Amino acid sequence: MKTPAGKECKHYYEDFRRGSNVQECRLIEQNRESAPWQSNLCQNCPVPDILRANQANTLKLEATVVKTWFGFKQQVQVTGWCSNCFSDVPDPLKGCPTCSPKRPSIFDLPEKPNED
Repeated sequence: MKTPAGKECKHYYEDFRRGSNVQECRLIEQNRESAPWQSNLCQNCPVPDILRANQANTLKLEATVVKTWFGFKQQVQVTGWCSNCFSDVPDPLKGCPTCSPKRPSIFDLPEKPNED
């Protein structure tokens, strides 16, 4: 679903039908230690970029709303872990450093022999 910032994110949910007014980030809602989510946080949220860059099903994300700039500004901080090797992922944008090299890419596929 598209966020208020116009990016596609699978964790964002909204429902404005039949008089309801629901907007939520389900990734932040899972984290009970996070500050409350607001729709303006979608402007600088790194989660849509991480999801677009890394399509690994084993990458699990956790998002937290943190206060910065002497408590006047809020932003989304994202951490990740790999459910395949159960290790922390230092940069979720790049993916798991131990499992990513194991995944085949399109360049690793064998070439088709010419049938001339």
